[in-house]
Amino acid sequence: MSTEEIAKALKITAQLMELHEVNPFKIKSIANAAYKLDKTDIDLNGKSLQELEQIEGIGKGIAAKINELQTTGDLKELSEMVAITPVGVIEMLRIKGIGPKKVRQLWKELEVESVGELLYACNENRLITLKGFGAKTQAEVKKQIEFFQTNIGKFHYASVEAFANELVVFLKEKYKTDLVSLTGAMRRKNEIIDSIELLIATDENVAIDSFENSHRVKVEVVRCSANDFYKRLYETTNAPEFKIDDFKFSESVKSEQELFALNQLQYIVPELRENTAVIDLAKQNKIPRLIELSDLKGILHNHSTYSDGMNTLKEMAVYCKELGYEYLGICDHSQSAFYAEGLKPDRVAEQHKEIEELNKQLFPFKIFKGIESDILNDGSLDYSEDVLQSFDFIVASVHSNLKMDKEKATARLIKAIENPYTTILGHPTGRLLLSRPGYPIDHQKVIDACAANDVIIELNAHPYRLDIDWRWIPYCLEKGVKISINPDAHEKSGYHDMYFGTCVARKGMLTKEMCFNTLPLADIELYFNKRKIERKNG
Repeated sequence: MSTEEIAKALKITAQLMELHEVNPFKIKSIANAAYKLDKTDIDLNGKSLQELEQIEGIGKGIAAKINELQTTGDLKELSEMVAITPVGVIEMLRIKGIGPKKVRQLWKELEVESVGELLYACNENRLITLKGFGAKTQAEVKKQIEFFQTNIGKFHYASVEAFANELVVFLKEKYKTDLVSLTGAMRRKNEIIDSIELLIATDENVAIDSFENSHRVKVEVVRCSANDFYKRLYETTNAPEFKIDDFKFSESVKSEQELFALNQLQYIVPELRENTAVIDLAKQNKIPRLIELSDLKGILHNHSTYSDGMNTLKEMAVYCKELGYEYLGICDHSQSAFYAEGLKPDRVAEQHKEIEELNKQLFPFKIFKGIESDILNDGSLDYSEDVLQSFDFIVASVHSNLKMDKEKATARLIKAIENPYTTILGHPTGRLLLSRPGYPIDHQKVIDACAANDVIIELNAHPYRLDIDWRWIPYCLEKGVKISINPDAHEKSGYHDMYFGTCVARKGMLTKEMCFNTLPLADIELYFNKRKIERKNG
């Protein structure tokens, strides 16, 4: 089992234990382990029971559960609780905003045993009769159910990309042709996928039944003739909103690039084929060179074991250097993030001392002293000014009180942006794709504030976030606001999420010049030092 699957199994075990009112100390231990593993891609496969016990946050009891999952594919405790819980009640645990205690209350007091029944109960105003609920809670539950139902059958691009590419190789080998390609939303690298579409040039009936689909994602295969392959690739790749009038085709072309040249148009990469906005640029040959993963020189916004990361500061730095990057920005959680072991001022000083030692050892590679500072309810940052002054840069992010209205959320962000110590605005809406919609903000006002205060906006590259949404990148560029592609890595392998951030950055037409962390080390140092001097001089 993958680490993600193990984390999910432990999480649902803890939830069902709480639902059935099992020992709270045991629940907390399992829930904490699930949270820790969910933050990491650490490979648990092949690790002995003793090796599992040595992982931080994994004790003997949890190690035994992981070992049981790996060796049997099941967990006895989980199976026993699943057997005594209605399937619909388990599904209710996936609804945001109602934890196991509230689900138990709905199940036992209202006899609600499915998501559908719960939605009906909301429509009948039955939740407001329960202790601890109310009209506001009922409205939020209804909203979350509708969000949940809308996203059934959808997947994060990152979770199916490898499987999709394996399918391409499988079809090429089975049907002895190179004319096989991903198409549709997969080829456009959309952040959310509801099916994998493939195009193949063959006269044979195509069967993929022998290829294991453990993801349960829908797969659609389109057949065509070899002569029509690039015509059909063009047609099936494009979003419905992307249309070029009088587009000519020829069976003689050997690529899509030739098709565009035939139509006297600059080639439009698949990522940009979402709407017609890019077509006028193509007619004028004005589509800029889009950012590439290889353009990125450093990785900012990362976590270590100082807060809720899985690797030490040294391990994070050494691996970053091994990947060929010039610098690392470490941004552990700030003190108000108690759930993530946020750093008190003494721990900040301790970390800064270690950074200085590591910078001597790893020269010319450099670790920058950063922090992910929580934006408090009133928009302030959660350190005193003398502590804020000690950082090279600050990523300001919202992690609490996410149920704000648009006006309050926007005002909160703008106050943080106007703080002279804020360097980067982290994941602006706080969204978790397919799990939690972002809090509503006035994107134009927030971006305008960043432009006025020389604040960079993060494109959080974690596949569950991809926030700022790529659709707002063109407005950022129009206002001269740079984007920083950050992985929010909580362990070493998280650095590889930079690829997914780059994919969606390209959809927003981000260029190398407008991406902050394409700057080489010397220029980043100059920028941070300049900001420090400006703050000192008021």
